Amino acid sequence: MRIALIHALRHSPPPIEAAFAEHWPQARLMNLLDDSLSADLARGGALTPAMTDRFLTLGRYAHGTGVQGVLFSCSAFGPCIEAVAADLAPIPVLKPNEAAIEEAVAIGRRIGLLASFPGTLTSMPPEFSPGVTVVPCLAEGALAALDAGDGATHDRLAAEAARRLADCDVILLGQFSLARAARAVTDATGLPVVTTPGSAVRRLKAMLAG
Repeated sequence: MRIALIHALRHSPPPIEAAFAEHWPQARLMNLLDDSLSADLARGGALTPAMTDRFLTLGRYAHGTGVQGVLFSCSAFGPCIEAVAADLAPIPVLKPNEAAIEEAVAIGRRIGLLASFPGTLTSMPPEFSPGVTVVPCLAEGALAALDAGDGATHDRLAAEAARRLADCDVILLGQFSLARAARAVTDATGLPVVTTPGSAVRRLKAMLAG
C-alpha cells in the first residue's frame, strides 16, 4: 500500500513517519513538501484560488505515482484539501485533523485548540461539529524556535501556552509539528492531549487495510 504524505511545513514529515512506523509499518510512504505554501499563507493571511490550484497540482502528481491514499499534514489549508479530495475521489484523501477531532470530541465538548501557526486557528475551528466549544490558543514563538532548530524551546513555549487552556476538557495539538510537545503539554496541564499524526494513520489504515 503506497501512501502520499503532502506537507506545507518542513517539520511535519518526522512525526507522521514515526506514527506510521508505530501504527502501520507496512505502508510505503512518499513525501511531497512545498514549504512556500505556509509562508505564502502567513504573508497573505487568506487562502486563495491560486493556492487551491497549487494543492490540486500536488494531489494530481501524487495520484500519478500510483498511490492508494493521500494524507495532508497542513492543518491550515482545509478548503484546499477538500478540493483535492473531490478531485481524486474515490481515492481516500484525508485532512490532518479529521480523526483527531473525532477523538477529542469523544473526550469532551470544550476543546482547547493549540497551534503554533496562526492560520490553523482560522481554518480549523469550522471543522468541528455544532455544539462543540473550541478555545483557540497560539503558542507564540514556538514555530520560530523549531525553525531555528531549538526543539526544547518549542516544547516549552507550547506547554506554557497550553496552561491558558486549563478550563478545557481536552487539548488538541492542531499541527503535526506540535506532536513532539505532547508530553510537555500533558505535564503542564494535566489534561488529556490528542495529537494529529497517530489519529490520522489509524484512520487511514482502517480505511485501506482493514
